[in-house]
Amino acid sequence: MIVTVWLSLEYLQCLFRRKNRGCMGNKATAVARFSPGMKPKCHVKARCEIYPRSQIKRFPVPDDKVPWTTNFPEYKPVDYTADSILKRPVYADPDIRTEKDSPPLTFNGCDGKINRVSHMGKYEIVDGVPRNPQGRTGLKGRGQLGRWGPNHAADPVVTRWKMDESGKTLNGSDGRPVLQFVSVQRRDNHQWAIPGGMVDAGEVVTATVRREFGEEALNSMEMSPEEKKRLEKELDQLFSTGREIYRGYVDDPRNTDNAWMETVAFNFHDEDNSCFGKIKLCAGDDAMNVQWMDLSGSLDLYASHIDFLAEVAKNHNASW
Repeated sequence: MIVTVWLSLEYLQCLFRRKNRGCMGNKATAVARFSPGMKPKCHVKARCEIYPRSQIKRFPVPDDKVPWTTNFPEYKPVDYTADSILKRPVYADPDIRTEKDSPPLTFNGCDGKINRVSHMGKYEIVDGVPRNPQGRTGLKGRGQLGRWGPNHAADPVVTRWKMDESGKTLNGSDGRPVLQFVSVQRRDNHQWAIPGGMVDAGEVVTATVRREFGEEALNSMEMSPEEKKRLEKELDQLFSTGREIYRGYVDDPRNTDNAWMETVAFNFHDEDNSCFGKIKLCAGDDAMNVQWMDLSGSLDLYASHIDFLAEVAKNHNASW
């Protein structure tokens, strides 16, 4: 059975107003679970040979050696944390392995406003650092990720039906109607993706979804206060309800043995294009391009995003 959450605008606004009262990540994300068909598979992209934005080669990990329960005595993962992370930007943890005078971190719980709870359940702490619940990656440390353990993100899958000029819905080769989704091209690796992003400390995932969509797909960061106010009003209709389609581990190439990506993905569907008929897409922030893209099982997208789209297509009985 798929567990679905429908969130009213008033509820989201209430949560947003209360976001500074503690680790709201837990309270906002404890209301649902992913569907059985969406449980994470053996990670593949998290074992890519060359770690992103570096020349670091991972220690090779065969499929059958990924689980920690499998004996792999010759396993010697490369230790790598990017210099940009070690410089301690606001979103990064200290290197608790070397900075012995740093305050202890609270894993598997709320650490002040930082949510260190995993959607996958309780994770192990080995040699003082979290262990990736999905298994070996060939690299230890944090790589490009700021947090030890789960690094929480939120992904909005914004969809509409593909229509001709007369407003008639178009069907795919399988006879089912074609869905389109808002896709952005990432600036860091040029891959197409869902316009999501990281959950800020103390922020609820529902607020992240809306903020990231505005920044990456509508370039809201470059808007004047008046333009932002008008955009907020136009988006109220679309973001007044959202269907949660997944929460859990993401097979992300930035993952390591000690730091990994997790997300909550929502589908916001514009049934008759009444909302996006008035809004122009414009790439911004970390995106270099943005467009409406047809949902298809043949798409090559970043991380686990194709799995999210498969769930959306199934929920709408759309072409795939």
